[in-house]
Formats: sequence, C-alpha cells, structure tokens
Amino acid sequence: MPEHALYRAQLREGHWFSALPEILQTTLLARASVVRLAPGQRLFRRGDPPSGLYAVVEGAMRVGAVAANGKEALLTLVEPPYWFGEISLFDGQPRTHDAFADGASTLLWVRQAELLNLLQQHPAYWRDFALLMSQKLRLAFNALEEISLLPAAPRLARRLLLMAQNYGEGEPRQVLHLAQEQLALMLALSRQTTNQILKELEAQGILRLTYGEIELLDLPRLQAAALQAGAAR
Repeated sequence: MPEHALYRAQLREGHWFSALPEILQTTLLARASVVRLAPGQRLFRRGDPPSGLYAVVEGAMRVGAVAANGKEALLTLVEPPYWFGEISLFDGQPRTHDAFADGASTLLWVRQAELLNLLQQHPAYWRDFALLMSQKLRLAFNALEEISLLPAAPRLARRLLLMAQNYGEGEPRQVLHLAQEQLALMLALSRQTTNQILKELEAQGILRLTYGEIELLDLPRLQAAALQAGAAR
C-alpha cells in the first residue's frame, strides 16, 4: 500500500475530507506526495508561486507572516487532519502567508498542476474546494469581529475552543500543543495579558498549563467564559 494511503482513515476524521465523494478522496490520495519537514523548516513564504494543496498528517504547521526584522504575526497553528493552501488554487496568485513546521511534521501534497488537471476533467469538483475555502473565510470574518468587539478574556477562550476543534476539522481534543507566546501572537495580545488570563482560567479549574501545552479540563465552563463580555483589559 502506498505510504500516503495509510493516512486515509486519519483524514476522514476531518469534516471536509470525509464529506468529499469517495472517488475524489481516492483521487487526491493517489496524486499526493509525502513531504517531511524538520522543526522550523519553511514550506512556503508569502509571495511564493502557488504550489498546490496540503494536508497536515503529523506534527503541526504555523501559518502567519514574518517581517524583515524577524517579528512574527501568527494567524493560526494547525494540526492533523487540516487541509490548507486552497486560496492560490482559485486565483493562481502568489502565497498570501508564510507556512513553517512547528516541530517535525509530515504533510500530504497535491501539486497545483495535478489539481488543475483534475478540475478541468471534473469541473463539478470546484464546489468541493470552494467549501474548504468558504469555511476558512467564515472563521476569518469571525476572528475580525472578535478583535473589534470582544475583550481579551472571552476572545482568548474562543480561540482555545476553536483550536480544540481544530478549526472545525476534527473531533474535540483536550490537549493543545501550544506555547503561551504563540497564543499571544495569534490574538495580538501581550505575553503578560495572555499569561494573566490563562492563570485565571487555571485557578478556576478550567484548564491546566504545562510547558508548551494547554490541557482543557472543563469545556462547558470554557464555553461559558467565551460568552462573557467583561471589561476590556
């Protein structure tokens, strides 16, 4: 059995891939290559030409932007079985962000030319890829709204819940492999503010902090914290 086919069951845990027609699932896997990245290795950078679609099957990927001075704006940290890279499939334009491996990671890669060839033969499949992009667009709009309207504490709680659900692409998980610095970058909060909110949630028994990880102990209470609209910090 080809190596990439071994990941089929894992990918089916994701809502997008599991909803695809069986023949499209099989075709994507048949055309996929396995890519292994070392910790911190760059997959692509903002401005790079479109290269295709990727699925995280081991490890995690950081998606964001790095300024010339090295300062990072982290948009998201994604884990299996998350698919990404579809924007450039639609418009053929350069990559919008940077993608780096957060620890040793393994991806499945379907090249741009392979995807375009497939879609030329089966135009109806465009809708399936549009659904992948529309899901991301909804999340982006929600994030923009939260930045504008929500105080830091409920915004942080909502992001933890989203990550626990792998941004809608998997079953809920209790342990997030996420450093506090990374969470602060995602939310455009200071490290001090982020730590203070997390310590308060830990004191309430909602989560537990360990080195490089956040364990979610009480999802219903975290959901309640996400709905609070206390005074902004």
